[in-house]
Amino acid sequence: MIIGITGGTGCGKTTLLNVVRELGGTVIDCDAVYHELLRTDTAMLAAIDAQFPGTVEKGILNRKKLGSIVFADPAALGRLNRITHTAIKQEVENRLAGNQSLAAIDAISLFESGLSELCKLTIAVTAPREQRIARLMKRDSITREYATSRIDAQPPEEFFRKRCDYVLENNETPQAFREKCLAFFAQLGIMKA
Repeated sequence: MIIGITGGTGCGKTTLLNVVRELGGTVIDCDAVYHELLRTDTAMLAAIDAQFPGTVEKGILNRKKLGSIVFADPAALGRLNRITHTAIKQEVENRLAGNQSLAAIDAISLFESGLSELCKLTIAVTAPREQRIARLMKRDSITREYATSRIDAQPPEEFFRKRCDYVLENNETPQAFREKCLAFFAQLGIMKA
């Protein structure tokens, strides 16, 4: 069974992904895959550099510089996504080849990238906007303004609610949300391996 996990940044998708890992499943964090590809996929990096000159310096992507461009311009974000989605989907498919019984794909762009087509079920993780901003500021050591621009550049919560099979709201402590995730999987009949 392949589960798709999605939702905006700062909602708590990683907690849900960690629960899948606890249950014995394979987890694929597409954000981590993207960062790995930035180090290993020279063709993808070259395409980003060609589309956004000056964002790649000495073979290394300046994420904040690129972010300041794409999070302020939906068309620019769309161009970046066209470059990255293809490479990420191919890498995810490679990692799922010959997969065991349980796997989860964590991707903000689960539907836009076509990764949802690989999933038996999809789960949206949502959280109140102010909690998301605070989490991003703390986790990424960024300003409120930058955290807000990242959130605003992503689809609204309703986008995920309409497309996913299930919605898990994360408006509590990390431990309480973990317990909620475990209970959710128990309801689905997915228990510890």
